[in-house]
Parts: sequence; C-alpha cells; structure tokens
Amino acid sequence: MENFTPVSALIGGLMIGLASTFLLWTTGRIAGISGILGGLLSFERTNLRWRAAFVVGLIFGPVLVSEFGPGITPITIDADIPLLIAAGLLVGIGTRLGSGCTSGHGVCGIGRLSVRSLVATVVFMATAAITVFVARHVLAGGV
Repeated sequence: MENFTPVSALIGGLMIGLASTFLLWTTGRIAGISGILGGLLSFERTNLRWRAAFVVGLIFGPVLVSEFGPGITPITIDADIPLLIAAGLLVGIGTRLGSGCTSGHGVCGIGRLSVRSLVATVVFMATAAITVFVARHVLAGGV
C-alpha cells in the first residue's frame, strides 16, 4: 500500500461532495460529467458558461496541481494509443447504456439515495474489478 493517502483522499472526497452539492443548489443540475459534457456538445445553447467552466476545470485543474503542488508524483500511462481510444469508446458506450457515469450515479445519485444509482454504481465497480482481474491475470499471464 505504497500509495495509501487517507488524508488527501478525505480532503478530495469532501471537495467533490461540496462542489457537487454547490452545483445542485445553484443550478439544480447533477454533477455528472457525461451529462455536463453532452450538454456542452449538443445543439442546445443553454447553460454553456458553467458547463464550459466545469470542463475547463477538469482539464486544467490537474495540470495546475502538478505544476505548483508540492511533492506531486507525475502520472505516466503505459498503454498504446489504439487501446486508449478503444477504452474511451467503450466507456462512452457504457455511459450511454447506463444513462450516466460514475460521477453522476456514484457521487450524486447515491448521495440522493437513488436506488437506480446504487445499482448502476455496483455494476460499474464490479465490471471494473472483473476487467482488472482479466487484464492482469488472465490475458497478461499472471502479471
């Protein structure tokens, strides 16, 4: 458990919870990334400012933290570009099939005591665990 960081994880979780609560209280919208990005890319031209600010923050927030945060370990991704593209497309398809993503269902839906979101989050997490097991132990020969 070399990356066990309970304090920073708690602070990050609290910040996500407060931000999603603030968004719900001020706009009446759920902080689901797929819905926010989908609304930004749709032909409907309402709520563009806060949606754009949200997406810009998602992209540039980690960049700023990595540049100016103390002791931040650089993130490296050792996957091929075609694999990353395929993974992104599969996640997008799953998001459409599940009517939302882990942020919408897992953070906001469970916080609102939605049974649908609880079921969706359990399915997301179980699928992730099975995928990691298959990728690391079945396909990679037990790496």
